[in-house]
Amino acid sequence: MTTVAPRAVRRIAARAAREVGGVDGAVTAEATVDGEVTTLDIRLPVTYPAPIAATAERVRVHLRERAADLTGLRVERVDITIAGGAR
Repeated sequence: MTTVAPRAVRRIAARAAREVGGVDGAVTAEATVDGEVTTLDIRLPVTYPAPIAATAERVRVHLRERAADLTGLRVERVDITIAGGAR
C-alpha cells in the first residue's frame, strides 16, 4: 500500500482548485488522510462576477476527480469556504 501525505494532498487540491474558471489564485487547502480516504477543506476566493455557488460546485466536482486521479485516494468530503470576491 502506498501512503500519501496530507501535505501532498493539500498541494494537489490547491492547484486543482485554481484550474477552475472563476477562482482567484490565492486558494488555501487543508487535507486529512485516513488510509485510502481523504477529506478536503478549501478556502476559495472567487473572482468577480463569477457566480459563487456555481463556482464552488464546479470546484467540488473537479477536486473529487483530480485528487482521486492523482493520489488514488477516495475523496469523502470537500468543504469550501468562500474567502471573498477578487476583482
